[in-house]
Amino acid sequence: MRRGNIRLKKILIGIVLTFALIFFLFPMVWMFLTSFKTQAQVFASPPVFIPPSEQWNFNNYTAALMDSGALNGIRDSMIVSLSTAVVSVSVGALAAYSLARYRLGGEHFSFWILSTRMFPPVASAIPLFLIFRELNLQDTYWVLIVANAIFNLPFAIWLLKGFIEDLPVELEESAFIDGSSVFGAFWRITLPLISPGLVTAFLFTFVFTWNEFLFALLLTRRTVRPVTVIVQSLAGGHEILWAQIAATGVLAIIPGTFLVLFLQRYIVRGLTMGALKS
Repeated sequence: MRRGNIRLKKILIGIVLTFALIFFLFPMVWMFLTSFKTQAQVFASPPVFIPPSEQWNFNNYTAALMDSGALNGIRDSMIVSLSTAVVSVSVGALAAYSLARYRLGGEHFSFWILSTRMFPPVASAIPLFLIFRELNLQDTYWVLIVANAIFNLPFAIWLLKGFIEDLPVELEESAFIDGSSVFGAFWRITLPLISPGLVTAFLFTFVFTWNEFLFALLLTRRTVRPVTVIVQSLAGGHEILWAQIAATGVLAIIPGTFLVLFLQRYIVRGLTMGALKS
């Protein structure tokens, strides 16, 4: 009887997880299939879920890459996202170490830093716009890197602080006894041991920056146009190019997907690090 209950429980869990998987993957599948539809199939009634094999329209990808500039948008997003992630993780690791080991700023200073991440970006959009305009940095990579780093740095500090606090301080103290400096111990001991956390923070800040739209729309014009701005430009006042939007969306998720697959081993270690206490 007990074995039957366990088996029934596993079946119910499997059913629930299957429905949850279908629910969350359906928008992705719909976007992928829509990217191969013609404009008539997009607005067909009843809806065309899977286009006939002989009618798959690959021109949407050609139009997305050539006409709408999705390829340049992906390039700009990649430059901004990678640069922001590197800056956030590099500065965040130093700040997190000072907070974790030396309690810089007092007991509640680290929470204050995290609270700045909760600050809505739209509230600071106009001040940042005016500052960057005076500095003549508009429509450059630097303006987006700095703006995104401002909002991603608190998250990176908070995340890495937890990883550093999980490390025994005796490891660094033994390095001090051997004559190492504070920075030497941080570079040779702390950073290698929290590498899963560094990768996790890097990936999160990369994704946050890749998906950011407000700063990309407000602070750029023609020279720099991230992919989020490209997608928005396809929704005009008289026509919405749904098929091209879907094709651009499919292209936009490819870099992040490959990055997650490449760093998957480190991500799993990073998200589970510190879950078990000795």
